[in-house]
This record gives sequence, structure tokens and C-alpha cells, in this order.
Amino acid sequence: MLMQPSATSTFDRSYLVLAVAMYAIGLVMVMSSSMPVAERLFDNPFHFFIRHAIYIVLSIGIAAFVLQIPMSRWHQHSGHLLILAISLLIVVLLVGRTVNGSTRWIVIGPITIQAAEPAKLFFFCYLSAYMVRRRDEVMENVKGFIKPLVVFGALAGLLLFQPDLGTVVVMFVTTFGLLFLAGAKLWQFISIAGVGLMAIGALAYFSPYRWARVTGFLDPWADPFGTGYQLTQSLMAYGRGELLGQGLGNSIQKLEYLPEAHTDFVMAILAEEFGFVGVSVVLILSMILVFKALMLGRKAIQKEKYFEGFFAFSIGIWFSFQTAVNVGASAGIVPTKGLTMPLISSGGSSMIIMSMALAALIRIDHEIRLQSIQATAGYGKKGGRSK
Repeated sequence: MLMQPSATSTFDRSYLVLAVAMYAIGLVMVMSSSMPVAERLFDNPFHFFIRHAIYIVLSIGIAAFVLQIPMSRWHQHSGHLLILAISLLIVVLLVGRTVNGSTRWIVIGPITIQAAEPAKLFFFCYLSAYMVRRRDEVMENVKGFIKPLVVFGALAGLLLFQPDLGTVVVMFVTTFGLLFLAGAKLWQFISIAGVGLMAIGALAYFSPYRWARVTGFLDPWADPFGTGYQLTQSLMAYGRGELLGQGLGNSIQKLEYLPEAHTDFVMAILAEEFGFVGVSVVLILSMILVFKALMLGRKAIQKEKYFEGFFAFSIGIWFSFQTAVNVGASAGIVPTKGLTMPLISSGGSSMIIMSMALAALIRIDHEIRLQSIQATAGYGKKGGRSK
């Protein structure tokens, strides 16, 4: 049971409980799933475990710093953050490291930055600020609805040059979800969403490797040693897990049968070792975090803190969709996409940015609580003077 914050608390401690639980689960699963490949590549079975632990500590430190930043600063500098996001996406195309045909990483000494990760958070910050400035325009005419889509289109174009369709899809869904919550007309939402879905479908159809992923997803057993290899191995992991799993460390698929076992497919190894129960626990933790983010957004809007409300909404939608895609891809529900499981998978950039987003939620909740406490104290003083 998560701790219920007291009425006088200035922050919601349940966010910390959720974060610690997910960090711990991720650390254990990264260690378990990465030992065989780490032993082969680095002659140290704990290489990825140590790296992941360092990133968790670094993420907590950065999150603690972000926690000190007032949301007014996020709002004030949303345009600068968008420019930084675009700059990172341009830089990665010019000097980025290419791995498996994708140019997604900026290398600065021992540090590797995946440019798409901060781009998501900074774009959602900009979009939330735009909703505050142009909310009436978004609700009343197509022009206000189209403007943020132009910015999204520019970011999507840069991402597709990497190529990174998965991040584009996440940003697409979050953008339209936020526009819908901001009050965009339903016909605008449906028509533009339809065009976007057709565009994503066309991008998949006319790209041979993306189309191979789609066809491999539809019938992975048709080519179990080719296009369907990764998914069939993942499905075998889920099948072996059954209800309670094979036990920690007893996965067969992590013995280098399943590629990317400690990153994009860590949930398959978790399913094999802890079964349906283990997967359910992680999904429940994620669902609680998403629910709290959406309820926080609603509360902020009611308090007329519109930027904070839209930002919380965008983080909630982002977390929920990325979780659904990650688990769905490993379970054969959606085509395979290179998206990490939030706060669980190995991946330094993703871990840091997700932790920053979580810190922003805690900050929003803190400011709302502080406002309520100050309002109550002010009311009490007025009441005392009137007597």
C-alpha cells in the first residue's frame, strides 16, 4: 500500500515510493538479463548492472536539482528548451554515433546522450506553454490547432532522418492527446489524427526494414529465424513464465537467444523469471504513476495553474503510451519499436529524462499544496483580525 500524504505535507511521498520500487525492479532485471552478454563483451558479468546503478544515482541527483526549479521557470524558458531540443537533433545527425544503421547518440567523452529523449520532454514543455498562450485559439479555429503540429512536424522530420519512428509515434500520440484535453474540436482531432496515422502507415510501408517489422509482427512464426526472430524468442520467454515464472536468474532466453534482453525487451525476461504476477506488478506500478499524473493535471487545471496542468497531462500520456508500446512490442501486440520501459530498462538518457519528468510532477504537486497551505494560512489570519 502506498503512503498517503498528510494534509499538511508539501509533497506527495507516494511518487518517491513508486520511483524507488521501479528503480529497484529495473536494477534487478538489468542485472539478471544482461549478465551473459556482459560476460562475452566485457569479461565482466556485472558491467551493465554497474552502469545502470550509476545512471540511477545520476538520475536521482539530476532529479533533485530539477525539483528545485519553479514551474514558472519551465514556463518562461519553454521556447529555449524547444530550441535546445532541435539543436540536439541537428547535432546528432552531423556528429552522432551510428549503431545498427541508426544515428541517435551524441558522444561526449564517457557520456552518451540519446538526443530523442530530451527532445520529448522539452517539446512537451513547449506544447504545454503554447496551450496556455493559445488555448482559446486552439478551441475556436483550425489555425491554433495546426501551429503546434508544424513544430511537431519539424521535430518529426529530424527524428526520421536518424531514423527513429518510435519516438515520432510517442510524440504524435502525446501531442494529440494534449490537444484533445485542451479542448480542440472533435472533428479537427479526428481528421488530423487520421492524416497522421496514414502518414505513419506510409512511412512504414515504403521503408523496407520497417515493413519487415510489421509483417514479422503479424506472423513471426512464418520466418522465426529471420524477420520474426526477436519476437518469437520474446514470446517463448512469456510462454515459459506462465503464472509465477521460472525464478530470478533462471531465464533461458537471456542466454543471448533474445537480442536487447536488458533494454527494449527487459519485460520479456521479467515475464520469464517472474511470470504473469511479476508483469502485473510492474504494470500496476506504472498505471498508478500515470493515474496520479493525470489526476495531478486535472487538479492543477482546477486551481487555474494551466501550464502545470497541461505539462502533467503530457507526462502522464507519454508514460502510459511508451509503457504500452514497450510491453506490447515484447508481447507481440504491436510491431517492434525501439522504446525503453520507463524507469525499468537499461538506458542512461531515458532513465535521466524520465526521472526529470517525475521530478517535475513532484514539483507541480508541491507548488499546488504550498499554494493551498498559504491560502489557508492567509484566510486564518484574516479571520483572526476580523474577530
